[in-house]
Amino acid sequence: MTAVFAHRGYTEGCTENTVEAFAEAKRHGADGVELDVRLTRDGALAVHHDAAIAGLGPLSTLAVPDLPPHVPLLSDVLAVCEGMTVNVEIKNDPRDPGHDPSESVASLVAAAIDEVGWTERVIVSSFQLSTLHAVRTADPRLAVGALWPVVGEPSAYLAEAIASGWQAVHPFVTMVDADLVGRAHAAGLALNVWTVNARADLESCVALGVEAVITDRVDDALEICGPGAP
Repeated sequence: MTAVFAHRGYTEGCTENTVEAFAEAKRHGADGVELDVRLTRDGALAVHHDAAIAGLGPLSTLAVPDLPPHVPLLSDVLAVCEGMTVNVEIKNDPRDPGHDPSESVASLVAAAIDEVGWTERVIVSSFQLSTLHAVRTADPRLAVGALWPVVGEPSAYLAEAIASGWQAVHPFVTMVDADLVGRAHAAGLALNVWTVNARADLESCVALGVEAVITDRVDDALEICGPGAP
């Protein structure tokens, strides 16, 4: 069965990447959630997609007391996600303010996950290969998934994932076809596809047998992918 991961939580009526959005995803029956983690000035793990918070500036210049109430820490989110898988996407793009070439965020994420006993229930993903390698170094037990950009060559990305020994690949929805699924599965890689919102794409992903869809349309996805789906 294809799992349903709520993209930044349940966002139909909730602000994305908030404790409320993740709690709502659980209430609606999502199998998992996807969230974004960034490092604050004082070394905390804030759950926020963009590099900056409107009106306050880059997260890398803010300490925990500076964060607005709606921006949680990773530990706050994990506390409301019992029973779900959590896909933690680490943001450390070299183009973003506060980029940390030492990848200390990777070791901090691994330590935070281990501290609360979530090592077996988390997938750590990133667009940055250096981040993925740093996660693997910090804690080889963690499942790692390589995020693929919207455009690019799937064969090259797949070969890279196989050579690196990742557990999963996270392709953009337009990249996914029977050939890619077959080759990934033959290599022992799970496919967690983003961001799958159209009903036709959800139905296609189920038919192709991908492991998870990351979606903003949680209710539609559960109807199509859930146990009662045709």
